[in-house]
Amino acid sequence: MSAGKEGALKGARFPGRYLQGPGYLAHLGDEAAIFGSSALIILDAGIYSLYADEVTTACKLFKQIDLQRHGGDCTEAEIARLVDRASTRSAEVVIGIGGGKALDTAKAVAHHLELTCVVVPTIAASDAPCSALAVVYGEDGSVAYDLFLPRNPDLVIVDTALIAKAPPRFLVAGMGDALATFYEADACRRSGANNVLGLTGLPVAYELARFCRDTLFEHGFAALQECREKTAGPALERIVEANILLSGLGFESGGVAAAHAIHHGLCELHETHGFLHGEKVALGVLAELLLQEVPPAVFSEVLAFCLKIGLPTRLADLGIVDPSLEMLQRIAARACREGEIIHNEPFPVTSQRVVEVLQRLL
Repeated sequence: MSAGKEGALKGARFPGRYLQGPGYLAHLGDEAAIFGSSALIILDAGIYSLYADEVTTACKLFKQIDLQRHGGDCTEAEIARLVDRASTRSAEVVIGIGGGKALDTAKAVAHHLELTCVVVPTIAASDAPCSALAVVYGEDGSVAYDLFLPRNPDLVIVDTALIAKAPPRFLVAGMGDALATFYEADACRRSGANNVLGLTGLPVAYELARFCRDTLFEHGFAALQECREKTAGPALERIVEANILLSGLGFESGGVAAAHAIHHGLCELHETHGFLHGEKVALGVLAELLLQEVPPAVFSEVLAFCLKIGLPTRLADLGIVDPSLEMLQRIAARACREGEIIHNEPFPVTSQRVVEVLQRLL
């Protein structure tokens, strides 16, 4: 099929339902028990002691629940352990609560058993909760592969009171991830590149991506202030929606391009391993805009936003201080692999060009 041409097949994907608001965790059972009478609940190890009792109380409508502490990483072994647990307990619903690795494990377990999947993110650090993707790690902690799923989660519940209690760095990183959504989707729109469905994006996907960007610029700093005060105020509500829902819809249905490819390249250097996904993506956005040779006013607007909320704007902000040419070439080579998403840009991209752009971000 010829993407981007008149008459091309188009498509979008969405989670089954999305619910957001302060205190929504207390309604988890009310919303999830409609899918079945027994549930396997995978609770992030980092918050298990904080929320185990609250989760148990919230799920009283289930006839049976099996509350499991997540093992830490979304590995094949952890997925297999929980698949066996869900099968043994005849679970009809799989619920993941916590950060991205716990949610991805829940998605994978539900997929393997063809069960209903419910996710409850407790941080807004990325757009992963709404997506039909699980990142599977090796036992050594490295990324093994991406597990692409046939459907998105059936239900996403976002308790903004929990998000507000999390360290503000997570919210800022989520804004970095969401910042890429418009610029990447717009690149795919202009080049005719396909989205994750292998189809041309619908106009609604590009407009959601634009709305995501506009929401970040309008409410991002105020949301950060509310998060610092641990308050789920109106600005934080808007940014949580942007980070999780709008960005999730925009990247899957609009498409991805250079910003995330450069993120993959940055991950090649051990200096970046202590930084969050969205922090690296934010620098990828700045690099993408330089590749696109956008007007100075556009670049300055994005740069000013990153500086205002504390996102990285130089390689040194990611621990890459005085990098050698070989280090920059490693980043660029990974970003420009054959078939990589950087080639969704509406112009040819070479490794040399990426190196030149990175040198402007020293």
